[in-house]
Amino acid sequence: MVTACKNSAEKKDTKMSVTTGEDGTKPGERKQESTSYPEGEKIYRQYCATCHQANGSGVPNLNPPLHKTDYVTGDKTRLIAIVLNGSDSGLEVNGQTYANVMPPHGFLDDRQVAQVLSYIRTSFGNTAGPVAKEEVRAVRDSK
Repeated sequence: MVTACKNSAEKKDTKMSVTTGEDGTKPGERKQESTSYPEGEKIYRQYCATCHQANGSGVPNLNPPLHKTDYVTGDKTRLIAIVLNGSDSGLEVNGQTYANVMPPHGFLDDRQVAQVLSYIRTSFGNTAGPVAKEEVRAVRDSK
């Protein structure tokens, strides 16, 4: 049920029918997992979802997907460095090169970077371990 704008003197009910799967998703939509990193999810939605999409699927040839790729689930140091320092070189993921520039997010503090990366590494079908703020600090200090 959808109602008219809040400021409308008269509210109208409009019924819409949308086909959904057994898990409540629409056709072609991936079910969003619950998260143990709510702050990381919030940071992701604010700074990452525009390029990497809400479901982590990325944009072909521009922004790489974040689900089931070893650059996300593998070496934490490399992933942390990309988030802190950005990247202006092509990144090959699953045989495809993604050429869009990723801006640095070094303005986020160590805890925020750890939270967003832990969210990404445990969402979108990923089952990698979390990132600790001490790991982020070590990468930040190595520059």
